[in-house]
Amino acid sequence: MSNNSISILAVDDEESFRDLLKKILESEDYIIDTAADGVEAINKLQIKSVDLVLCDVKMPRVDGLEVLKFVKEHYVDTQVIMLTGVNDVSIAVDCMRLGAYHYLTKPYSATELLAVIERALERKKLAIENKVLKSELARHSLSGQIVGNARSFLEVLNVATKVAPTDSTILIQGASGTGKELVSGLLHRNSLHKDQQFVALNCASIPETLIESELFGHEKGSFTDAVAMRQGLVEIANGGTLFLDEVGEISLTVQPKLLRFLQTGEFRRVGGNKNLKSDVRVISATNKDLRDEVSLGRFREDLLYRINVITLQLPSLKERKEDIPLLVDHFLKKRIRSKEQKRIDQKALELLEKYDWPGNVRELENVIERAAILCRDGTIRVEDLALPLGSRSFQDQQSGGISKGPAIGTAVSIREIEKSHIEGVLNTVNWNKNTASKILGISLKTLYTKIQQYNLSKD
Repeated sequence: MSNNSISILAVDDEESFRDLLKKILESEDYIIDTAADGVEAINKLQIKSVDLVLCDVKMPRVDGLEVLKFVKEHYVDTQVIMLTGVNDVSIAVDCMRLGAYHYLTKPYSATELLAVIERALERKKLAIENKVLKSELARHSLSGQIVGNARSFLEVLNVATKVAPTDSTILIQGASGTGKELVSGLLHRNSLHKDQQFVALNCASIPETLIESELFGHEKGSFTDAVAMRQGLVEIANGGTLFLDEVGEISLTVQPKLLRFLQTGEFRRVGGNKNLKSDVRVISATNKDLRDEVSLGRFREDLLYRINVITLQLPSLKERKEDIPLLVDHFLKKRIRSKEQKRIDQKALELLEKYDWPGNVRELENVIERAAILCRDGTIRVEDLALPLGSRSFQDQQSGGISKGPAIGTAVSIREIEKSHIEGVLNTVNWNKNTASKILGISLKTLYTKIQQYNLSKD
């Protein structure tokens, strides 16, 4: 982070000292604002948050300790360095106990002050990175290679690399498992924000009542479980990229607030009454047709126009079957950890190329991972592949087995086909319901309902 993007508020009741601080810090290209006392400082912080506060301890009206308490209650990642002309150990202890990064006694040199500021800003950077870490671990690794040579796929990647260096909002459309999250990572790595954080939110995984708090944060006491102030992801992602996966799942009550943020960069925490600002590049993704959702009254048309300035439509794996051998090779070499290198025989590969892959690349990866674990002699054969429904007839011909589920196109009801398909996917992923719901393109709640409806069980 360059100094000319870092904002510092210097608070001191001595005008000469404020002017000196301003001169020193502006010479280092920091963005500087000043306040003559604690009241003015708190008023300025409510208008605009800053990266760091330099604060005198002894001031009229509201002293430095009260300013420190306010900062730590409302802006937990903002660093505070306390400045004082009194060398009092008890005051220093109070400052550190309340969350100050450091305590400097006047007089001190400009070199000493700048060194402490640099360390405090590094601490803030690490705090933000730690908050992003959970989101980073929850999503696919974005450092891996995006695999594919199919023309339809390469065309999308070509457009993505062209629009990545812009600040335009982007909507990635595609069925579940087609690689929307990987493409969002490609966009970020080639964007103007590539040196800043990438924060991802799966909107389908957050209950409707909590999505606003997750996005915009909340103030202490704003609802029953709000025992402390919490920053939202739009605030954590400030300066970077915010990826909203399954954006079509955001409720109609939250959509206007997201629209306002996209239009102005302003937001309010739940239970808060002051406007905050954040500068993020928003990338959205969905497996739904949002125009259909608009016509059904479930998605705002103005929000749709705002999030899809650029639209990337990812092809399904069925539309790029020529990439299946490349993907299988990638999974076996890069994603599956084993002492012995696994391989796949030709008949098994032919079976994979005949299957239509409703769960797309994610389903293929799960099938290969399972087969690699169960196969003999390090070779994946037809009998090691757990593929449901339409692939069964081909699989049975190759292995001499008997199909256990109804084949598509035979005289069976849609209900029976759906039941068999859901059961087959669950068995394929060893009843990992989160993975199964993604492959099926339904929410986890809907999957649980279907399991109960069809009386399915792991046994």
